[in-house]
Amino acid sequence: QVQLQESGPGLVKPSQTLSLTCTVSGGSITTDYYYWSWIRQPPGKGLEWIGAIRYSGNSYYNPSLKSRTSIYWASSKNQFTLQLSSVTPEDTAVYYCARDTRVVPRSDFGSWGQGTQVTVSS
Repeated sequence: QVQLQESGPGLVKPSQTLSLTCTVSGGSITTDYYYWSWIRQPPGKGLEWIGAIRYSGNSYYNPSLKSRTSIYWASSKNQFTLQLSSVTPEDTAVYYCARDTRVVPRSDFGSWGQGTQVTVSS
């Protein structure tokens, strides 16, 4: 059974770059069958898809965040990283990574990490 675990700093200052890593264990990633995604949920709001990557390295981004977002595989290839630049307090959210067969993951399907809180504040 695949497991995903998010990690990274819980506090980021405005205008800095947020960087989170998702570590994948217990399952194969060496296939383009799956999309590996980042999603976030701001306080009091719904889930927002940020972007996704496939094993081949092809990436897909939410148009509203594309100019500030980069998702890539780490050299170990069992980790993928989210970088979100020029953050503001509006980027405060719980950030999740997930695996699904669809580019935008379903909240009731696939595999999700437990989430990590990121607060943007000076």
